[in-house]
Amino acid sequence: MFNRTAPGGIRRMPAALLAVAVGSAALTACGGGTSSSDDSAKNAGAGFPRTVKSAMGGEVKIPAKPKRVVVLDTGELDDVTTLGVKPVGAVSPHMKTEGGFPTYLKDEIGGVKDVGPLLEPNLEKIISLKPDLILSSRVRHEKIYDKLKEIAPTVFTETTGGPWKANFKVHAQALGLEKEADQKLKEYQARAKALGEAIRKKYGRMPSASVVRFVAGPTRLYQKSSYSGVVLDDIGLARPASQSSTDPKKTMVNVSPEQIDKANADLVFVTVADTPDKTQQKDVTSNPVWQDLPAVKAHKVFTVPDETWMSGIGIQAAEHMLADVAKAAGVPLPKN
Repeated sequence: MFNRTAPGGIRRMPAALLAVAVGSAALTACGGGTSSSDDSAKNAGAGFPRTVKSAMGGEVKIPAKPKRVVVLDTGELDDVTTLGVKPVGAVSPHMKTEGGFPTYLKDEIGGVKDVGPLLEPNLEKIISLKPDLILSSRVRHEKIYDKLKEIAPTVFTETTGGPWKANFKVHAQALGLEKEADQKLKEYQARAKALGEAIRKKYGRMPSASVVRFVAGPTRLYQKSSYSGVVLDDIGLARPASQSSTDPKKTMVNVSPEQIDKANADLVFVTVADTPDKTQQKDVTSNPVWQDLPAVKAHKVFTVPDETWMSGIGIQAAEHMLADVAKAAGVPLPKN
């Protein structure tokens, strides 16, 4: 994923110009080295300056409550907007077929500048936004961390997906919004649990759920350790043996059309990350092995948005997942 020597934004910017731009951005983010007593009092009340542990080792000092945040992955975008923060810059999902930012967040991100692509963020655009905080993860942007931290305080989590709740808490700490994050998580957990109880009451048991993703290449089955797997586990749904791994390094397994019986479950949720002709979707769904699945025969296969089930990686996306599961299971979605 990171075998390119220099992201596009770096290649286009001469070293001298980058140094000047970074210096200017740093001065702007710090208010030119001066601050009013009112600002100092406000920051102190919000717990700033503060330090936050980063996956890159050591601690990152954040001098004042961030006001101009840049997020470099979709989980970070979901997290900050969950906490009522509109970033000045963000990247769009790299596997979103229709392009652009997630549609489920459209009401919260109007005017946010696209600083992507996700795997090669444009440093010139980031610098021009004069951020005072950058959020991402080591697995995504380790190779450009040194460049990013020269622009603004940069906080990395280790990876994305499964540990999304822990990541949310790190992002909240960097923003000074820990109490708000705890409340959001509490509300989500309660709703997921209530949904699980409603499903169990209807079925007399907890049905099983399978997650199938069609991408360019082999078809994927997602494990309990994946983002969607964590949400389904919060609801309490059972998982087939093929998707029961809790190993954080094994979030998915590839299957051929002839192996699609490994997706067998009471409820089968399907997402499509690429245009169908680039995937094995036609080969899989026309295969007798697929057509013989009990869920297929019982019309219990549900196509759900890839941007929430796979790319969202946050509470807001998880809330959409809860709604999809409630509809599939035929129970009302519990209120917050």
